[in-house]
Amino acid sequence: MARRGRRGPLVEDGAGEHRPPEPDADPYSVARAIVLRKLTAAPRTRAQLADDLVQRDVPDEVATRVLDRFTEVGLVDDEAFAQTWVRTRHLGRGLARRALAAELRQRGVADETVSEAIEAVSPDDERASAVALVDRRLAATRGLPRETRIRRLTGLLARKGYSGGLAMAVVREALDNEV
Repeated sequence: MARRGRRGPLVEDGAGEHRPPEPDADPYSVARAIVLRKLTAAPRTRAQLADDLVQRDVPDEVATRVLDRFTEVGLVDDEAFAQTWVRTRHLGRGLARRALAAELRQRGVADETVSEAIEAVSPDDERASAVALVDRRLAATRGLPRETRIRRLTGLLARKGYSGGLAMAVVREALDNEV
């Protein structure tokens, strides 16, 4: 988050302290340092980095030049970001395609790139992930009335972005096959 001092924006030094920028600081170097620090912390989309630069009062033309250069050398790559995001969030958190797409759009990834990235998750993969989520939670609902179990398990899947039809089918199948 951008901080302001009495005389304008403050920049963060390497120790996490905020100080006024050098009077003759090159805006390109400042922007470059901001982007490098952000990318060191975690992968980011071009839109996220652009927002960070706006918050730090970097002029638009300088921000564009810096981001274009980082994109040119491959340090900023929305396609690679989206593919990695989809793979890790689907496998790690069990998110459905709809939830993955929403998260990518929220991070400023273009719709076309989002569509290409979520194609990596097939309907069969999505169903298998839903089944695994339900299987992990099924035992915790034992002893509850069937309707309560259905409501809780479908709610779990809905929060992960699964469609109502798929959620209901997977939950009912799991309950019917329960030993």
